[in-house]
Amino acid sequence: MTDKDPTKHESKKDPAAAVVNLRDAKDKEEPREEAEPDDDGVTFEVVEGEIEGGKKVRRRGIYLLPNLFTTGALFSGFYAIVAAMNGLFETAAIAIFISMIFDGLDGRVARMTNTQSEFGAQYDSLSDCISFGIAPALVAYAWSLSTLGKVGWMVAFVYAACAALRLARFNVQIDSADKRYFTGLPSPSAAAVVAGMVWLGTSLQIEGSGAVVSVAAAVITAFAAVMMVSNVRYNSFKELDFKGRVPFFVILVVVLAIAVIFSYPAGVLWGLFLVYALSGPLTSFRKPRP
Repeated sequence: MTDKDPTKHESKKDPAAAVVNLRDAKDKEEPREEAEPDDDGVTFEVVEGEIEGGKKVRRRGIYLLPNLFTTGALFSGFYAIVAAMNGLFETAAIAIFISMIFDGLDGRVARMTNTQSEFGAQYDSLSDCISFGIAPALVAYAWSLSTLGKVGWMVAFVYAACAALRLARFNVQIDSADKRYFTGLPSPSAAAVVAGMVWLGTSLQIEGSGAVVSVAAAVITAFAAVMMVSNVRYNSFKELDFKGRVPFFVILVVVLAIAVIFSYPAGVLWGLFLVYALSGPLTSFRKPRP
C-alpha cells in the first residue's frame, strides 16, 4: 500500500507550533498591561503601574496634593541641616518639628482624598530618612557630639543608619504588622527626642561643647538609635476614634494641653517624646513572663 497511516501522521507534531500554542494560551489567561508609547528623547515623567478592572495599567504623572506635604517635610529637614551648619541650632530643631507636622499630614491627606500611590509611599520614606535620620544626626553632631571626636561622629552615623534600617523594616512589614503597635521607636519620635534635646539645651543657654553635656547628648542619641531598630512595641494610638462624639471636658483638656505646650514648647515637647521613648522598654519589662 502506498497510502500513509493517518494515525502515525497525526502523532507527529511540530514542537515549535506547540510552543507557539502554549504562549498564545498563556497570553489569553494573563491580563495584558496596557502600555502607553514612551516619548523619545529626554523626558521628566513618572509612569506607575496600577490595577484597574483586573488589568494592570500604566498611569503617567503623580498626585500633587499629598506630595506637596512630603516635599514640605523634606525641605524642613534640609533646612534644619543648613541652619545647624550656620550655628542656628534652635532654628534647626524647630525645623525638624515642623517636618514632623508635614509628615503627619501627607499620609492622612492622601487617604482622605483617595490619592495613595506607590510613588508617594516611596517618596515619603526617602523624605523621612533625610528629615528624621540625617538631619537630627547632623544637628546633634554640630551642637555637641563634635567635641567627642571620633566617638561623636560614630554616634551620629549610628543614629542615621538606624533610622534608615527602621524605615526599611517598616516598609517590608507594613502589611503584616499589628496596626495597634509600632515595632521599634518610630523615626519621627526618635528625631523629636534628639531635636528636642538640642532645642531645650539652646533655650536654657547650655553650651553643647561641655564634656558632661556631650556625653549626655551621645547617650540620648544612641538610646534613640537603638530603640528604633529594637523589637520593642510602642503604642501607635491608631485605635483612637477622632470622628466620634466625646464628652465636653475632653475639648477642655485639649485646650489646656495646647496652652501648656505653647507656654514652654522646648521643654514640654522634649519631655513628652522622651516619656514616649521610655514607655516601650518600661512596658516590656513590666509584662509578666509566661
